[in-house]
Amino acid sequence: MGTVLLFGALASSALIIGAAIGVRFELPKRLLAMLLAFAAGALITALTFELFEDSYERGGIWLAGIGLFVGALVFTLLSAFLDRWAQRRSRPKSADEYRGSVKLDTDAAAAERPATAASVRGAAGVALLAAVTLDGVPENLALGISVQEGTGGIALLAAIFASNLPEALVGAASMREQRLPRLQIIGLWSASAVLVTAAAVIGAGPLSGSDPEIVSLPLAFASGAVIASLADTLMPEAYEHGGPAVALSTAAGFVLSFTLSLA
Repeated sequence: MGTVLLFGALASSALIIGAAIGVRFELPKRLLAMLLAFAAGALITALTFELFEDSYERGGIWLAGIGLFVGALVFTLLSAFLDRWAQRRSRPKSADEYRGSVKLDTDAAAAERPATAASVRGAAGVALLAAVTLDGVPENLALGISVQEGTGGIALLAAIFASNLPEALVGAASMREQRLPRLQIIGLWSASAVLVTAAAVIGAGPLSGSDPEIVSLPLAFASGAVIASLADTLMPEAYEHGGPAVALSTAAGFVLSFTLSLA
């Protein structure tokens, strides 16, 4: 259980590190795009070899497939709701200014932001915090199961860390635009880190050793949530701000995560 707690804490520490960077620094937009693309590549490996494959081996293709579609549907619906909520709370954007997910307000964290772009302010940061927590709970459940049962977890740990860091950075920067106190911002992201770490412990405790078909469901649900987050937020945002070069960063994330999965 100590190892599980360590893995969960390492994965969720990226939320605190990213938030600390986001409230203090502004980074080049292309660098942010590369970080997002790298995270996307790492998550592709993790969902294929750590999440969905494990779910399939435990529950079969029907159970794994249904769980995946449920996870993707839940994340998509809640993500769309959070996008609309953040958009209503922000200053109006024209059709030309709005592209992709309003949650991931990269302009707020970037050193070079368009003079005409309307910031979605703190609403985007809160929405992204909610989305990261929604995505992180099933991921860390799967991480706890993997570590406790000795089936690996290194690649999944790396993928979760790589995705949490830029998302927390951008989310905290969006909150900073709303002029929320720095301690409050760090506190919110720290609370999310504690919650997802607890999910890893639950995965290693009550879920580990349960009926394989029961364990298959959260693994498949996490796979669906990851796929939805890739298509809905990470990859579109990375390409918008980084251009075709993000393909190389995505490939690098995939190769590194795949190499770790072989360890």
